[in-house]
Parts: sequence; C-alpha cells; structure tokens
Amino acid sequence: MIQKADTKRFAVVAVLFIMATGMGCRSDQKKSKENEKMQFENILLREWEGPYGGVPAFDSMNVADLREAVLKGMEIHLERIDAIASNPEAPNFSNTIEELERSSDVLDRVFTYYGIFSSNLSTPEFREIQTDLAPLISEYESRIVQNEKLFKRIKAVHENSIRDPLEPDQQRVVELIYKQFEMSGAELDSLKKARYAEIEKELSSLYTKFANNVLHDEESYITYLTAEQLSGLPEDFIQSAARIAGENGKQGLYAVTNTRSSMDPFLTYSDERELRKKVWTTFYARGDNGDEYDNNELIAEILKLRKERVQLLGYSNYAEWRLQDRMAKTPEQAMALMEAVWPAAIARVDEEVADMQALANRLGHNISIEPWDYRYYAEKVRKEKFDLNSDEVKQYLQLDKLTEAVHYVAEELFGYTFRPVPDGSVPVFHEDVKVWEVHDARSDKLIGLWYLDPYARPGKRSGAWATTYRSHTTFDGEQNVLASNNSNFVKPAPGEALLVSWDDATTFFHEFGHALHFFASNVRYPTLNSGVRDYTEFQSQLLERWLSTDRVIEKFLLHHKTGKPMPPDLVAKVKKAATFNQGFNTTEYLASAIMDMKLHLADPEDIDIDAFERNTLAAMGMPKELPMRHRTPHFGHVFSGEGYATAYYGYMWADVLTSDAAEAFAEAPGGFYDKDLAAKAVKYLFAPRNAIDPAEAYRLFRGKDAGIEALMRDRGFPVPRKTN
Repeated sequence: MIQKADTKRFAVVAVLFIMATGMGCRSDQKKSKENEKMQFENILLREWEGPYGGVPAFDSMNVADLREAVLKGMEIHLERIDAIASNPEAPNFSNTIEELERSSDVLDRVFTYYGIFSSNLSTPEFREIQTDLAPLISEYESRIVQNEKLFKRIKAVHENSIRDPLEPDQQRVVELIYKQFEMSGAELDSLKKARYAEIEKELSSLYTKFANNVLHDEESYITYLTAEQLSGLPEDFIQSAARIAGENGKQGLYAVTNTRSSMDPFLTYSDERELRKKVWTTFYARGDNGDEYDNNELIAEILKLRKERVQLLGYSNYAEWRLQDRMAKTPEQAMALMEAVWPAAIARVDEEVADMQALANRLGHNISIEPWDYRYYAEKVRKEKFDLNSDEVKQYLQLDKLTEAVHYVAEELFGYTFRPVPDGSVPVFHEDVKVWEVHDARSDKLIGLWYLDPYARPGKRSGAWATTYRSHTTFDGEQNVLASNNSNFVKPAPGEALLVSWDDATTFFHEFGHALHFFASNVRYPTLNSGVRDYTEFQSQLLERWLSTDRVIEKFLLHHKTGKPMPPDLVAKVKKAATFNQGFNTTEYLASAIMDMKLHLADPEDIDIDAFERNTLAAMGMPKELPMRHRTPHFGHVFSGEGYATAYYGYMWADVLTSDAAEAFAEAPGGFYDKDLAAKAVKYLFAPRNAIDPAEAYRLFRGKDAGIEALMRDRGFPVPRKTN
C-alpha cells in the first residue's frame, strides 16, 4: 500500500498532491529562502541540509515543535496562494500552474515529519496535537480549493489549453489540477461552499478519531501465554513473544500482540483452540468493543457526511463521485469485476473447508471448522497435500536476504544499485531504521536514498506501506528521491535471524515495488507524481512475481543456519502450491472490497453498521468459516481517510493488469529478466507516473488491454469463456 501508501492524507485537491512530493525551490526565490532559513527557529520548518541534496532532520525533530510548524507552514502556503491568485498579469501556465507547483515547499517539509509522528512514532502527546490540528488543516485545505480568484486563473489556463494545447506533460498537469478543484467544489455557490467546508472539517476530525481508536485497541489488548500454552508454535515466534512480554513487565510469559503480524502466525500454528478463538476474536473486534473507542457510530456519521458533500456537487452517491477519475470510471464497472470473481472464490472456499473438515475428522478432532481454525487446518492440509510445511519454507526467508533480493531485482530490471549508508551519516527517526544510497549502475548517478523501518513497536500503525519524503521533479532543477518502506515484523531475539512467512515476503516485495515506482519517476512536475488509486498498486503487485523466480530462490532463499539454498524439491512444492488457499485469500479480500463499495452506495440515514455488515455478508453468501480481511470498524483504508474509500477494489483491478503483464514476462525470451521487456516496463509502466493516462500507458507496454483471463488462471479459478 501506499497505505500498504503514502502516509499523508492531505491530497484533497490537486495542489495538495504537492505535499506528497517534496518540492523544489524557484531560482528567483533564493534570497527569500535564505531569509527563511535564518528566521525559522523551528527545526521542522527549515530547509533540509546535509548530503544527498538535503535530508530530513529526523534526529532533531520533537513533537513539541509540531503544532507551531504546521500552523506556520499553512500560513506561508496560504500567503503564496493569495499571491498567485492576486497576480495582475493574465493567467498562464507559468505564473499560475508552475507557481502552484512550487508554493508548498515549507509545508511539505512539515508534513514529512507529521507523517512520521502519525505512522511510525505515534504517542498520546502527538494524538492530542493531531486531534487539535485536524479541523485546522481542513479549514486550510478549504481556503485553497474555495479561493475563487485562484480557480478563475486555473480555469482560464485550462480553457486556453483546450484551444491552444500545451506540451503533453503540461497539458496533463493542467487537466489534473482543474479536475481536482472541480471535484472539490470550486464551482459551488457561496452557501454550498460554506457547507462543503464544514463537512470537510467534521470529516477530518472523525478520520483522526477513527484511526486513533483502532491504534488504541491494537496497543491495549495483548494475550499472554504461559509455558504450557505454547504447543505448536515455532521457536522464533516463542522467542519474540517472550521478549515482548518482558518489555511489558510480564517476565516468564509470552505475548501475542493485537496486530496482524502476531495474530497470523499464532492462528496458523497454535494447537490451543480456545486461545486461537480468543486471539482471533480480539483482533477482529478492533474498533468494535462497545466502549469509548468503538467506531460504529463514527462510520455511520462519516458515510452521511460523505454523501451530503457529494450531493452538493450534484452526485447521487460518493462512489459515483470518487471513481470518475479512476480507471474503473464507475462503481458499476468496479462491482462487475468483483462480482465476476466472487462466485469462483467462494466455491473454492467450500472446497478448502471440505478438505480441512475431512482432515480434522481423520485426526479425531471433534469440531466444525470456525474462522479461528481456518489458518490452522489450512496449514495442515497444505502439508498433507503438497508435503509442504510453511515453517520449513520460513527457514529460508530471512529479512536480510530478502532485502538483498529486492536490491538484486532492482539492479537487473532498473539498473539501480544499493549501497548501505554508514550508521549515523544520515539522520533517522529510530535506531531500527537503515538507509541505502540508490545509484544508476550505468552512470553512478545518485537516484536517491531508500529508508527501511522494518519492526513493529508501540505507536507504529499496523501493516506495511511505502512513502516518499521527496519525489523526483525537474522543473526547478532536478531533485533526487527520498523513499521509505515500512513493515511491522516482530523483532527477533538478539542474535536470531528474522524469519518471515511466504506471504510476508511477498508483501515485502510488493512494498518495494512502490519504492521502485518512486525511484523510477521521470516527470517534470510534482502533480504528475500523484497516483490513480486503482493503478498505483499494479506496479507493486507486479514486482511480487520476482520473489518466486529461480534466480531469487537460488541466490537469496538460503537456510538461516546452514546457508544452503532452498532444495529443488522444496522449491517445486512451493510452486506447485502457488494457488493453494486462494479461496481464503481472494474471498477475505473481496468481502472487504465489496463491503466498501456497498456501504457507499447505501442510504446512510439511520444505518446500523453492524447490522449492515452482517446482512450484506449474508446476502453475498459469505462463507461462515472466514471473516473479511478488514472488518468495517477497523477498516482504516476506508475510514481513517479517503485514499481507498470506494477504491479498495483497486487491488483486484490492478491485479488484472498484474496477471496479464506477468504472462508477458513469462512468455518473453529472457523470461522475467528479459532486458528488452524490462526496459519497456520501466519506460511505460514506472517512469511516467501519472504523466500518461494509465490505460494508454498499459496499452503502450502490452499492445492491448488486459482481460480477466490471466487473473483467473493465476488463482487457479475456472477461466470464463469469451463471448463474441
């Protein structure tokens, strides 16, 4: 995500795309920049200094400076916006659009730090500041999009560009900015604008509260085990659980934290069924415990406000408004894709449950498969069907070696080399963060820096994601890229290798795919680094495929004790089992994606979220043996901001492209390392970012549109017959 990500949620209008990019400075502002550098006592406002074109002062940031920095940054940006809007010269691309593109550099720096506090280092002190700032940030955003003089200039440039087209990338920037202002209410009358701004302000506070409620439940619920309750658990999990318990003052016990990275392996291996039920229930009840941190009423209010807001713009529902600038274009097209896959997914679940129930019966386990049993018995079926033990595979999946593997793939496909930066030479926000220089292998040109923050800790949001601290642009001088990957692996005991599951290794490759997308950027203007949500996951999903290539397996999947490569018979088992458990994986994801869409198509008036979720799943024929991947009360993708709202389907939309593109690599003369096809992928799929319409970019790469057939083959589902 650019969940899985981008940590910033502030790109409500096109000008705010800039906040996710790290801006260049105008050459004619050098003097004022020097003045700013002197006047800013607050470290969070200062220009980044040091090597590599300047880097964030992560080692000097203090949450106590944040409120002042955000307020000052917004003030400076609004002053620059007013200057653009009040320019007496006739509006043109240079004095309006380019000035917008460079206007937020001070605030960009502040929001980089804000994003770290929000996602990686959240504390009660930060959450209090975040709660206070949320409505103020919303007001600031509204002042930009509702600046009538500014929009008149943007509209004039847009209309002029239709009559007299600009250079292609400039034309694309104008279209994106104009469309985002239009979608955000720039053409409403004054009364509707006022209500629109009020709604934005209310939503910003609700999003913050939702996210903090989930984080509270993740931090506050820990299941402690005794030594007698460890049956079935892998040794590395036991060691980490002991360390975490000790850090929480529970020496002699073992901690299962309320996060996916801890829950998932526990449910897979623990022989203690009642404890599995407890851990499962605790995890899936986040945000749904009927206390002051319960999110159900917040969700209902969010849905009502979202619908009211888009009705001001003339749309009948939120999904219709949101999807107009996505690849799917309409909620009907997004739903059509999901509904085409859903029957095959739940049919496969029936087969998987039957296999598990038969195995449980043979073992003499007098049970009926429940959700807390699925992972446990699926693992046993995997071992029986394919003679494949996930823990055996895990012994070859060391995080350090996987890091080397993604760097190898980056060099082979993109021509990038990664060099570790000595500890202490680049500021980091936590001692666990490591940094690498990224160079073009052919010219040795510096592309940027790659930060890796791999471990879970209190105050860090769950999941895995990628983000940028500075993005590539050239219009005010070339800027290198500062990108990061963030995971939540349970930190191993001292001296022990960090071993991960195949799924976690796949996610690691996925998130690194986002980073490569950042590094490959070859655009002039910051707005062109913005993403189309149902397309931006494609590049990262595509990179997942290199994990199972022979080169990666032979070079990097080495046993953590012997150093020997994964034996051929185990490799064969892994590949043979590639479509195993796809019923579970596809159904739990699709249930969340369909729920997201249906919630936003429903009438939110007097909606009972718990009943809606329950009734919708029943109407869909959701198998009782597994849950949605993200239950509604903790569905942060959708309700802690708007990045994935009515857009969670985008992972599957992107996977249609992924499966089709992967078949192109599989068929190429050099396979997944074919140099010509890799160069074509970089040129058309990675480097343009949003400078080219995504559908056109894909056709330039593949020579055709992608169909659903490759996706169904990938998942081992029946391939639908084509109709004439």
